[in-house]
Amino acid sequence: MNHKTKGALKLLLTLFVGAAILFVAVVGVGQDKKGSVKGVHLGLDLAGGVSITYETVKEDPTAEEMKDTIYKLQKRVDDSGQTEANVYQEGANRINVDIPGATDAEETLKALGKVGEIFFVLGTGNITTGESESGYVLTKTLEEIREKGDIILDGTDIAGAEAGFYTNQMGLSENVVSLTLNEVGAKKFGTATAKHVGEAIAIVYDGKVVSAPVVQQALTDGKAQITGRFDAEEANNLATTIRVGALPLELRELRSNVVGASLGQEAVSTSLTAAVIGLVLVLIFMAFRYRVPGVAADLALCIYVGLMVVCLNLLEVTLTLPGLAGIILSIGMAVDANIIIFSRIQEEIGVGKTVRTAIRLGFSKAFSAIVDGNITTLIAAAVLYMLGSGTIKGFATTLALGIVLSMFTALAVTRFILYALYDFGFDNEKSFGQVVGYKQVEFTKHGKKYALISGMLILACVAGMLVGKFTTGEILAYGLDFKGGTAMTVTFPGDVEPTISELEGAVRTAIGEEATVNLVNGANAAMIKTKELSEEKRAALTNYLVDSYNVNEAEIEIQSISGTVSGEMKRDAIVAVLVATVCMLIYIWFRFSNLAFAASAVLALIHDVLIVLMIYSVGRVSVGNTFIACMLTIVGYSINATIVVFDRIRENLKEQLKKETFRDIVNKSIAQTFTRNIYTSLTTFVMVAALVIFGVNSIREFAFPLMAGIICGAYSSICITGLLWLKLREKLPQAEEE
Repeated sequence: MNHKTKGALKLLLTLFVGAAILFVAVVGVGQDKKGSVKGVHLGLDLAGGVSITYETVKEDPTAEEMKDTIYKLQKRVDDSGQTEANVYQEGANRINVDIPGATDAEETLKALGKVGEIFFVLGTGNITTGESESGYVLTKTLEEIREKGDIILDGTDIAGAEAGFYTNQMGLSENVVSLTLNEVGAKKFGTATAKHVGEAIAIVYDGKVVSAPVVQQALTDGKAQITGRFDAEEANNLATTIRVGALPLELRELRSNVVGASLGQEAVSTSLTAAVIGLVLVLIFMAFRYRVPGVAADLALCIYVGLMVVCLNLLEVTLTLPGLAGIILSIGMAVDANIIIFSRIQEEIGVGKTVRTAIRLGFSKAFSAIVDGNITTLIAAAVLYMLGSGTIKGFATTLALGIVLSMFTALAVTRFILYALYDFGFDNEKSFGQVVGYKQVEFTKHGKKYALISGMLILACVAGMLVGKFTTGEILAYGLDFKGGTAMTVTFPGDVEPTISELEGAVRTAIGEEATVNLVNGANAAMIKTKELSEEKRAALTNYLVDSYNVNEAEIEIQSISGTVSGEMKRDAIVAVLVATVCMLIYIWFRFSNLAFAASAVLALIHDVLIVLMIYSVGRVSVGNTFIACMLTIVGYSINATIVVFDRIRENLKEQLKKETFRDIVNKSIAQTFTRNIYTSLTTFVMVAALVIFGVNSIREFAFPLMAGIICGAYSSICITGLLWLKLREKLPQAEEE
């Protein structure tokens, strides 16, 4: 078989596999159309879902009790697989849970479990065998048991419960529920179990006995295992019951609704259009600039998009606007990996290597930069997923998935296609684009100018925050997600059916405020959320709706709501980012065997985040859930761009000539990666710019700071990172090369 036939077969195989993947992504397979884009779970902002309102049984709960309940309920919802769900306070004693993608309120409530109250009760004299799922019933009321002093633990003593299995003395695996208590609960449980060895302790949830394990020994370390003849599903249900019942406050369902997308169909359709336009422009650029390799990259990128859709569907990932940020970043990294490879191939052709040798060396030399950049970002995604909650988990999921797929398509698929094209006959040097040499520029001699520019931008960030603090009382323009506001549920007459954009306009006209609107499916009603309104503005909006839509004022319900990003979630986000940063620093230190590389990468990352923060503070851009996703995207983009430059510095250090100084090495490395930085920034910028041009206002608020972050990432990788490494290399003695 000659090379041309071999290449033709490879291309046919590529086209067949690619077409199959895209077919599954667009159409799907089977009766349920598994794998298709239509089957991707969209979040509440993109496709709506179920909104549940709970009310506390206790009439006047404290702020601390409400805060703890909201946090634990958010964790409970996250554990159920709803990583993009929002839990927030409404009024003084209500809690809202927004579940994206759900279409059946009753099924959602069943999946979450009834949020009742849990107690661990001494079994002796308080339970007996009877008709129930557990086989036991209470012989006394909980009030009588409490008066008797036989309640050992309640929900406030429980830290967690997980289903698992253990190996018994016979060597067989048995299902088990592992219980973890807090410090107070551990003391109470230790005393009770020591006193009642051989007796049963009943777990009573919502007034019913769900399990009655027998105490085998004193348990004083705050941990216990509940064993019994139950299967994995029963063990998981018991663990879930204990976790739900461990909420500080007992809750009862007040109402549940299926609501429409908060961004509206217009936002979804325009965002999709923008994404397609941006992707097409990137494909055209790659083919025009890199010719045959560009075509190979385009085919690989199409396969990447198809695989991404299929995996999002099969893994049942809930996709929201922050999740889209992770996909945008991973597409940018996929294009970036190809640009790094192709730049290396062109360099090798430029020094006289044959095309086939240049391809082999191009992939080989680009490998370390691609792997280090992607693994560093993957580490951050893993930490964010493990320690974050809600939006952060969703962002981390799509980012991690995108990184894995982008590495595969860049290093395996693009390579396969490129060799196929070469074998088919595209083996001429001219087919691989114009070989662009680098011009030696003294980038480092302008260090003071770069420092001045960065310093002024960071000072502008601080100034913007101070001005905001003195003028509005807030350093940033916090939106509903952070501050909370006013929620209005409005029921319209049967012949009136306003759209989301119409109602948003009505709110602006009536009181001059922006609003988030969800239409309630199955009822001619809408949920309107704005920033906290004064009594005067509440009355003005109510009157406008009554006059304009003939609404019955008695059917308008108004409540104050808390932010969906609670204090604990903010803390989790900060901790996750800090831990991720430390982990990235350690990885870079390990891979580059030089502390200066790691320290300067983190400093460059902080520099980029501060400048993007300046956009938010000076431009008073609304800070909501997408703010967290935007900042995390900048972190991933910044660290990836920095590693590309550092990889060249590391390589050039190994080949350092006697006459070359470290400053010369930095200048050469920046010059060699200059076009890569510009092209990668350009392609990613085009993707985001399309969202700004074609997207609705809520999308622009998210995309505009991202554009600033992309520009900043390119600037810092060219002007900042190399200089930081030079300075830190002089300051850190352990940074000397071996």
